[in-house]
Amino acid sequence: MKKIVSYLTLLVFVTMTLIACTQEDSQKNVQKETVQDGKIVSVEDTNNNYLSAVDVDYAYNFTKSLEEFKTNEKLGYRTAGSEAELKTGEKIAEEMKKIGLTEVTKDEFTVDTWEFEKADLTFIDENGKEHLAVLGGYQVNFDTNGVKDLEIVYAGKGTAADLAELDIQGKLVLIDINQREEWWINYPAYQAHVKGAAGVIAVQEAGYGEIDPDALNAQDICGPDDAPAFSMSQTDGNSLKKALEASENGTLTVKFDAKSTVKFNGKAYNHYGKIIGKDPESYIILSAHYDSYFSGFQDDNAAIALMMGVAKGLVDSGYQPEKTIIFNALAAEEWGVSNSRYDWSTGAYNQIFNVHPEWVGKAFANMNFELPAYEHTTQDEIRSVYELNNYLTKFAKTVPTVEGVYKDGISVVSPLRTWSDDFSFAIAGVPALRNDFQDSDFMRSHYHSQFDNEDTYNKNALEFHLNLYGLLSMYYDKTAVVPLDFTTRLNALKEDVNPEIFGQANISSDKLIAEIDKTIEIANEVNTKVTDINEDYILALTAGDEKLSKKLYDESRELNSGLLAAFKYAEDQFVRLTWEDEPIFPHMHAQNNIENLALSIDALNQGDIAAPLDEYLYAIDNNWYAYDFDKEVFTYFTDYVLKAPKEKLMWGAGRIVDHENLFDTIKSLQEKRDNPNADVSAELATLTDALERQKELLKTAVADEETSVHELGNMLSKLK
Repeated sequence: MKKIVSYLTLLVFVTMTLIACTQEDSQKNVQKETVQDGKIVSVEDTNNNYLSAVDVDYAYNFTKSLEEFKTNEKLGYRTAGSEAELKTGEKIAEEMKKIGLTEVTKDEFTVDTWEFEKADLTFIDENGKEHLAVLGGYQVNFDTNGVKDLEIVYAGKGTAADLAELDIQGKLVLIDINQREEWWINYPAYQAHVKGAAGVIAVQEAGYGEIDPDALNAQDICGPDDAPAFSMSQTDGNSLKKALEASENGTLTVKFDAKSTVKFNGKAYNHYGKIIGKDPESYIILSAHYDSYFSGFQDDNAAIALMMGVAKGLVDSGYQPEKTIIFNALAAEEWGVSNSRYDWSTGAYNQIFNVHPEWVGKAFANMNFELPAYEHTTQDEIRSVYELNNYLTKFAKTVPTVEGVYKDGISVVSPLRTWSDDFSFAIAGVPALRNDFQDSDFMRSHYHSQFDNEDTYNKNALEFHLNLYGLLSMYYDKTAVVPLDFTTRLNALKEDVNPEIFGQANISSDKLIAEIDKTIEIANEVNTKVTDINEDYILALTAGDEKLSKKLYDESRELNSGLLAAFKYAEDQFVRLTWEDEPIFPHMHAQNNIENLALSIDALNQGDIAAPLDEYLYAIDNNWYAYDFDKEVFTYFTDYVLKAPKEKLMWGAGRIVDHENLFDTIKSLQEKRDNPNADVSAELATLTDALERQKELLKTAVADEETSVHELGNMLSKLK
């Protein structure tokens, strides 16, 4: 790897940032040293030792080695609870021991397992030639028991209207899909299922797999195991469509050889190893998942290798931490529970909620890794919980550059999103962050396709992240008190109050804003106290004064525990989800619905039926799906959120605020859309009732937020 010899140690810069200019000369001249293995070692040497020891080639080679075990011989796949996943987990655990991690542990948890062995479809194309299409899979039960003849028909988008005039009983249904801009695979798959289809074969027309017409795509199914679905490339799909067009009645008989097996209540395993610090009960947790679709080079082999590369770099450099650093390889991230909207991040959820809930309150941070060997944007992003934003922004300014990547530096963005394991850690009460990837073009092009392979490898990007997260681990390690700044979340809450909508509901925002401002003042006082302690602690560490550093550390445990308790309280009280899995503050659910209901009512009163349908009603809860699918389908995927047991909902449990069912109203307005003289009094009455319910819901949400902000202020006041 390229060595960074001109680097003026991270912690020197950090110390310069943290130490006030008014310090006395004796403090200014403190030697930048720390104690390692009983010896005084300069902080500059400690950090440069890591930068010299960390090995990007090791990380790359380990990335490649994780492709060894696969579920599907043609495509790869390393799926939840599969033999391939189990063997890969054991491989990672052995490597943890090999590189010098201690107390390597295997944690068992319950998971729905999936083995996807094959899906080969053969048909006669328009030129009379035999054409083999190798299909991707979703987490369903489907077994042809060898080659089976099945009829196939083309059904457009697979909506209720597309299927209305088709005979699909016992047949395969070929559809086009855009899972990014339209709907997830579970909707057309279940729509075809209730109409008696044998299964759906989906061609990604856009949104995912855009890198190449031969791209397949895989995602979590978010649906039941008995509504089968498979993925086909555009190349194969276009050939099959032409053959169907050339057929006499729009159907073909194809030969299908497929086996996809879901089993319930199986077992999967998370693995972790440690570098044990002076405090064995205070943790810094690094994590990545080791299940994958296809070969999974970026997602998430390279992330496992990043985590292991940091671990090896720290061990090889001789670094002896103050806190215990845990390196956690997580199973079943892509999928792990059948028939749930929240069917991903299963391993992480189980690890922190069920297997090791005692980590909560002891963990300073979770650093979770995803797709790290690719330059997603010219500015590297760290996505974190609100409370870490300011701390990480200061740290980011000190990270050494690597030539050829991230010319625009690093930005820190908040809040976390639900697409990766860090979200589960955060809502459990562990302040979390990840290297962000979600706004990258990679998501549209390579993500979850067979083109996520070593051709995407960017050595400089992986080296940059090895440097960044190794240094960040040591930066955290030299912090006595978890650096949680609650002002960021509170300011975001204040900014997301819409006074106009509050006014429509006859709600004053004054009390809520006043409580927020009061709590911000308290939080700032706590911030000052935390900063002072952390400054004194780092000075003691850099001076090699073990007695003073231990005293400062021991005396700040109550403050540290109180901050982590306040963080968990904030996550419990202020993190809710939209029906599209976006994190929101609780009042925002009703606030959004009031706005769109009021605009719909105004438009209908003016004789405009199109505007509510085209601009407003689809934005209310999950009513977008009422436009194109039968009531049975809409109701099924509503109820499995509202009525499912907690073990099915996992990290989504209790996060949905409410639901307005506008299915019948939307269908009725669709029928009347082209009739300017249509009577819409019934629809107006329904929407008006819904508006009043949402206004009451907003009142309740705001009152609850006032109480929660006040209680958060009380918790922080005790820490001043």
